[in-house]
Amino acid sequence: MSRGRGTVNKVILVGRLGADPQLKYTPSGRANASFNIATNLVWKDQDGNQQEKTEWHRVTAWGKLAEVIGEWLKKGSYVYIEGRLQTRSYDDNNGVKKWITEVVATDLEMLGKKGEESTDTEAVPPEEIPEGNEESDLPF
Repeated sequence: MSRGRGTVNKVILVGRLGADPQLKYTPSGRANASFNIATNLVWKDQDGNQQEKTEWHRVTAWGKLAEVIGEWLKKGSYVYIEGRLQTRSYDDNNGVKKWITEVVATDLEMLGKKGEESTDTEAVPPEEIPEGNEESDLPF
């Protein structure tokens, strides 16, 4: 857990992978895995109808944890992830600076079987999520 003087940066997620993790290695040989996890919020609207919103979280892991993720996790895997939030910037192909916030995983628990795929969610793949804030539809 990342801590500073009087601060805490800790994230806990329980959800399903939206695609197989991407496992890569740095030139020095350090493993890096990146993937997206879907979590769902369910509530009843003013008319009593059940509503659901899927939130996508970008996750990255390093070292031995990344190698375990690359070997054992697949699309639909049900996992518990602990880590910290990290924001970084990069320049896109047009030279425009972009910012990305992701969870840097420090701990993982597999909650399903190896290769188990989700059958109970119809989450929208991350590449189809529109830009912008859709929070105005939530009841809080």
